[in-house]
Amino acid sequence: MTAVAEAPVAGAIPSFQVTLRLRRFNPETDTEPRWEDHTVTMHGTDRVLDALHKIKWEIDGSLTFRRSCAHGICGSDAMRINGRNRLACKTLLKDLELHKPITVEPIKGLAVLKDLVVDMDPFFEAYKSVLPFLITSGNEPSRERRQSPEDRARYDDTTKCIMCAACTTSCPVYWSDGQYFGPQAIVGAHRFIFDSRDEGAEQRLEILNDRDGVWRCRTTFNCTDACPRGIEVTKAIQEVKRALLFRRV
Repeated sequence: MTAVAEAPVAGAIPSFQVTLRLRRFNPETDTEPRWEDHTVTMHGTDRVLDALHKIKWEIDGSLTFRRSCAHGICGSDAMRINGRNRLACKTLLKDLELHKPITVEPIKGLAVLKDLVVDMDPFFEAYKSVLPFLITSGNEPSRERRQSPEDRARYDDTTKCIMCAACTTSCPVYWSDGQYFGPQAIVGAHRFIFDSRDEGAEQRLEILNDRDGVWRCRTTFNCTDACPRGIEVTKAIQEVKRALLFRRV
């Protein structure tokens, strides 16, 4: 039995023995990744990140993974949990199937540096290539660039991105071809393409019109399902495609 409830104590939160099956890889000693099981006592309201901390702090200090804020804001602890891209800090143990091992492995499509840590450089390079900043002409303004609530609402959804890479590394096209910009870069471009204060939409659309750009999307909706912020990623990609077809934003 993988998850075993311990004898309850009056007023206490029930605890369980939970097994995490971790995908381990140390480039200094391993030629191939390997699976390693660790069983820890946790509470159902604990998160996968809490279980990883327990393993690292109490069992094996060599376990390597990224985390920072632990509250779903920084996006640094994206990993594959039971075959799906999730944030370890937002995934509660009670929401998983505790009767069998919880598999934890690095996100796909990016080179593994060690254990659950991947090389994020290609991901960030794709993001930078779509010019993710406000482009304007003329003199520096003497006051803020005001915008109506309606204009702001046009791209509100894509401002929620936390750069976790969960969407991009859930994309089958990205797995097979690392040259593809990926969903997140397109989301990053969308945020500025539809900003009424910006003047760089045409420039970004030309960048995304490249053979490795927006047309590589196959509309599988993996990216939308993987987004921990609930961004309608596939919808944003389709809106960029329409803007390219009709040159209207």
